[in-house]
Parts: sequence; C-alpha cells; structure tokens
Amino acid sequence: MDNDLRKNIILDNYNNANCRKRHDGDSNYRLVNTRIDTCIDNIDLYLKFNDVRLEDISFDGEACVISTSSANIMSNLIRGKSLDEILDIMDNYFKMIRGEDYDSSKLGNSIVYDNIRNQPNRIKCATLSWNGVYKEIMKYREELEDK
Repeated sequence: MDNDLRKNIILDNYNNANCRKRHDGDSNYRLVNTRIDTCIDNIDLYLKFNDVRLEDISFDGEACVISTSSANIMSNLIRGKSLDEILDIMDNYFKMIRGEDYDSSKLGNSIVYDNIRNQPNRIKCATLSWNGVYKEIMKYREELEDK
C-alpha cells in the first residue's frame, strides 16, 4: 500500500472516529495500554450482541492515533457481523500483525497496519481494541454455550 494512502486512512479514522458511549450494551470493557509509562491508551469498548451476531460496537476514551484509528477501523469492519465472521477477520488480522500468511480480502482498511510489526513498540497500540473484543466475544460465546 502507498504510504500516503496508508497515512490518510489512519488519520481519517483518528480524526473522524465514531467515538460514542453506549451504556446499554451487553458488555462494557475497559482497555488500558500499560506497555510503557507514557502511553495514553485508555479505551472503553461497548458491545451489543444479538444471539450470534455483534449488533453494535462503539468505543470512547483517550488514545494515540494508532489505537484510536485501529479501534475505529475494527468497529466499522465487524459491526453487524456474525461472531464466526468476526473471529475469522480477527484471525487474519493477528496473522498479518505477526507477519504470517493471511487473507487480505477480509481485512478492509485494517490492512493499513500490515507493516506495524516493523515498529514493535506500536503493535500493542494496533491490537489493543482487537484483543479486547476477542476476549469479550470468547466470554460471550461461553455464556451462550452454558445456556
């Protein structure tokens, strides 16, 4: 991907992030990046499930450009999808981050982070919200199975 296009997508998703609080969701989850003392990443995720589908996702908080844009891109990419679809997207995203083979057709604009592994100190920023949503989906699926 062209570096100017990559930069424009990241900045657009940072400057125009759809940050909004949603307190009536099924899951409210706070994410804090404790990677280094100077990190400001502090994101609250709000997820609303409808059976085996993520009906809505939103986030709010204070975070760096990478964390905010990554959370926004992810939210737009997975909102309304089935849990299986989301887990497939996430599997491909994490493979991309680790430098493994992945299906780029499933990643939408999150492909802008395809070279983030070359900046190890930014990996946590690019994966913070993804890891949080993954954990919440796994927890929700367990609850479904227990019913």
